[in-house]
Amino acid sequence: GEQRVEAVVTAGGERFACDLALLGMGARPNVELAHAGGVALGPTGAIATDERMQTNLPGVYAAGDCCQVLHRVTGQPAYIPLGSTANKQGRVAGENAAGGQATFGGVVGTMVVRCFDLAVARTGLTAQEARAAGRTVRETMIRAKDITHYFPGAADIHVKLVVEAESDRLLGGQIIGRKGVAKRIDVLATALYARLTVSDLRRLDLSYAPPFAPVWDPILVAANIAAKK
Repeated sequence: GEQRVEAVVTAGGERFACDLALLGMGARPNVELAHAGGVALGPTGAIATDERMQTNLPGVYAAGDCCQVLHRVTGQPAYIPLGSTANKQGRVAGENAAGGQATFGGVVGTMVVRCFDLAVARTGLTAQEARAAGRTVRETMIRAKDITHYFPGAADIHVKLVVEAESDRLLGGQIIGRKGVAKRIDVLATALYARLTVSDLRRLDLSYAPPFAPVWDPILVAANIAAKK
């Protein structure tokens, strides 16, 4: 409309009526000063460092949203500016600037946001990102209850897993729900760090009690289905 948003139209021509649209615009690193001082940039356009957070200049360290990171799933540099990552990098850079030998092991891109009463989370690669990186993948999406179905307050939770077709290795996941989203995305992030397959994932000994989770946690349900494909 002329005065307010009335709908969102996708690239494929689908139209979704709405009263409010949330825009994810992304971010760019502010690196002009550092680059002018001789600090090298990586392929992402952010500052390149080694695992000790040292730049190409001796004794010069960088950390935070100006830096690229190693993505542990792809093994390639990525630009994923997050406060949690900045804190870890800053700790490593500070320790090494004081003579230490700390290292930063990279990230899997774990994040969670709240939109009204929904929590939305992701970790690792989306299917689109995995294919762009040259991986052949299969996708599994399930809808389950976030706690035992008969317990008051049980609500739907959606879990999507992205799996490498040849190796069965978990490459990423996304979760949307009202409760337990952050906990479950952290389970997937841990699985990515450990390079687990979906067969490994479905055997995890996760907690169960009706107020907190079903006897078959949604993560396990999704992993079971993914392992059978």
